[in-house]
Amino acid sequence: MSETHAEYADAWSEQEPPQPPAPSTASVVTPADAADAARLVSFGLQPKLLPARDAEYTELLRRYREDPAFARLADAVATGLGLVVLEVSPRAGMAVTAGEDSVFAVRMGDYARRANTDSADRFLHGLAHLAVAAMAFPRPEDLADDAYIGRLTVNGVDAFVRQACLRLEQRAEEQGENTDPASDAPGLEAAWRIYARRSATGATKDARRLAGSTTGIVGKAAAFLTDSGFLQRTGDEGGGSYRTTARYQLQVRDMAGSAAMAELLELGVVPVSDGSATLLPPPEGDDLELAADAGLPFHA
Repeated sequence: MSETHAEYADAWSEQEPPQPPAPSTASVVTPADAADAARLVSFGLQPKLLPARDAEYTELLRRYREDPAFARLADAVATGLGLVVLEVSPRAGMAVTAGEDSVFAVRMGDYARRANTDSADRFLHGLAHLAVAAMAFPRPEDLADDAYIGRLTVNGVDAFVRQACLRLEQRAEEQGENTDPASDAPGLEAAWRIYARRSATGATKDARRLAGSTTGIVGKAAAFLTDSGFLQRTGDEGGGSYRTTARYQLQVRDMAGSAAMAELLELGVVPVSDGSATLLPPPEGDDLELAADAGLPFHA
């Protein structure tokens, strides 16, 4: 071999084979990152926990907002658990809602069993939840305004539903329809007669309201929403007074059931700011139809 060929051979043997580019450290997901993302989602599953009261929660929220890779990781963890991220912010924390197939989904049947209610009353419990949402956010601008706080009372919600029942009865009589429809008929028409016949309080000897009374049913709905971080109890007046939270506003925006909500609001029973209801018609031109995806906080 010539000296020239030998030099080329030596130079070739000294060259290292090409190496793949090293991954960017910013794109590497470590077990610690995954644990932090899961921790953030776990905070989101504690609806009563306020970010301002937990330094770790506050820090993870800051990281979510400032680190897109971490935000994607946390979103992926939530998705894997069947959760939908509604909002991540200091006001609401990591607000999540359960998808229909999620292990965290609350179903009406489960709710009814937890409330120890008769299966025949399940629709009345659903109607109570619907009425709470309608009174809490009666206008589209209320749902759109992040600063809006809805207020309601148990007695006010009960009065709201009873006035809606009266309107439905009047409408049925005007149209010559059967005013005592079958219990399995769809829509609000199936429930108004049942609700109107039920005692509002059915108080016991010691003046406690019965669980099966309509205010008892509304009270259970309010208690469930409070336990879920959607309402905050503010007092005892009106059978119990409540204010809405940011999480409830996001929930009502997101959940389905708009047809029944719109039907309830179109009856012209107007909620007012103190948590009561009135039969006065809405102002001329005031559109009370709620946003398209408002509804119940559980799955059918």
